[in-house]
Amino acid sequence: MARAWVAASGRIALAVVLGVVILNPVLLYFLQERLLFYPHGINEENRALIRGRFPAVREVTVTAGDGTSLHGWFQKSPAAARAPLLIYFGGNAEDVSFVPSKGDRVAGRSMLAIAYRGYGLSRGEPGERALFDDALATYDAFARRDDVDPARIAVLGRSLGSGVATYVAAHRPVHAAVLVTPYDSVLEVARAKFWFVPVGLILRHRFDSATLARAIARPALFVVASEDEVIPVPHARRLYDAWAGPKKWHVVEGEKHDTIDFNPDYWTVIAAFLAAPTP
Repeated sequence: MARAWVAASGRIALAVVLGVVILNPVLLYFLQERLLFYPHGINEENRALIRGRFPAVREVTVTAGDGTSLHGWFQKSPAAARAPLLIYFGGNAEDVSFVPSKGDRVAGRSMLAIAYRGYGLSRGEPGERALFDDALATYDAFARRDDVDPARIAVLGRSLGSGVATYVAAHRPVHAAVLVTPYDSVLEVARAKFWFVPVGLILRHRFDSATLARAIARPALFVVASEDEVIPVPHARRLYDAWAGPKKWHVVEGEKHDTIDFNPDYWTVIAAFLAAPTP
């Protein structure tokens, strides 16, 4: 009886190990979009709230290269007929609809936030290639506008959006980049979290910012939460070290990944960086 129990226990243990080794990678492969992207819409109540509380914020649309309609929000700065522009790229579960209403935090700049595919009122399905292409289409569309100074377009990317902002900085002559709770690559973050899975073989959306950063000469500000539990600080530091252009490192003490923008110094630091003369 004892030998039978030991044999049965061995078979159960083997099954568990095989389940972890084989089943987990399969699940991660097919569910990786759900783990990386958390798209959600915007209801009419919030839409009406924005219109009512922030009359200076306007709804805008951008047509992507494949014809997909992207929806977003834009607040024009009253400071100049052709004002500098800050384009915001949000996190993987973020509703960016209220971001342009914070335009007064970066005085003298217009602010734009376009919802990723599948987010807000934007059509389509999110993915690394799609987000990159859509970001370039957004930059190009607003660089052509009469009320935007194309020489002073900056990008601000938070969390997942830091990878999108980095991509734009690598492919367009941005004035500056602000990267909040950024990462070296989604692949490296995933490897650290799922160390027991061959992530490198199954991950389709790698967002390899560190590789791009080595060729980016534009100035960048890195804003990091000291207690970031989602993207630990070393990932941001590796991106900072790889960045080729002038750069600044700012740690917001005592804040976590999702609380950093509540800190009273958050927008102050960003505004000061954007207002400083470009090196």
